[in-house]
Amino acid sequence: METVLIAGGTGLVGQALTNQLLSQGVHVILLTRSISSAKKKFSEHPHLDYSVWDPAKKNIDQTIFSRVQHIINLAGAGVADKRWSDARKKEISDSRVQAGGLIAQQLLNHSHTVKTYIGASAIGWYGPDPTTHRKGFVETDAAYSDFLGATCEKWEASAASLRQTGIRCVTLRIGIVLSPKGGALREFLKPLNVGIATIVGTGKQVVSWIHLQDLVSLFMFAIHQPTVKGIYNAVAPQPVSNLELIRTLAWARGRFFFLIRVPAFVLKVVMGEMSIEVLKSTTVSAEKISQEKFQFNYPSIREALASFF
Repeated sequence: METVLIAGGTGLVGQALTNQLLSQGVHVILLTRSISSAKKKFSEHPHLDYSVWDPAKKNIDQTIFSRVQHIINLAGAGVADKRWSDARKKEISDSRVQAGGLIAQQLLNHSHTVKTYIGASAIGWYGPDPTTHRKGFVETDAAYSDFLGATCEKWEASAASLRQTGIRCVTLRIGIVLSPKGGALREFLKPLNVGIATIVGTGKQVVSWIHLQDLVSLFMFAIHQPTVKGIYNAVAPQPVSNLELIRTLAWARGRFFFLIRVPAFVLKVVMGEMSIEVLKSTTVSAEKISQEKFQFNYPSIREALASFF
């Protein structure tokens, strides 16, 4: 039986991925700062174990790396959980860099059985769409010079040293993950539940999204396909505008709604610097992962949202 070590396994993506791995008979070890808190997220399972770590203090059980074949690193403070103060921005960056750095340090300096390292990143790597027409950002594009661009660059660099070893390294730059259980979609649903469809800014900004189940399948694909190596955008092949997303969500919910636009200046007052990301149009290409023959179950926003209701 193969064993997968997951860092950051108690979040939206981590929970779905852990349950999928367990359903396929894979042994999972979750790295967590609190075993008691982590256990509240999962039912007891004979193939699920926990190990305590603290990346900030560089505390980790070195022996776990001789018991696992694959590592998935999802660790990091939630980008949209709180307003971006200077302290919060430091926490967002440090939590990612410290986690990747600690794992890499252990693998470089101690014996292990690891064959694959899959690190999460985000499409925050890319900046706003250029004014000239293009198909979308690709993996070779440079990191944008803002907070999220710099954070993603440091995030990916934290474990980059592993590329020089015999470990197969994969980086997934994840788009807006859609699931009614959390994340952006749950926020979009709140006003719709009272008959209001909220469009932010002009509504023309492009959202590069991915269905949670497709993202889980993509992680599974990265584990099992030896040809998958390097950086891939983890987004659906059909990005949509904010307006189209909200209208399709209202259709999927089967509700009558009033369309209300929230001006950009209101978002800036309410959200501060984080409003830039909500208002930013970022068209990201899924061409590279599609060339690896990965099959999306939900390539269109209509199919994705219809699956939830």
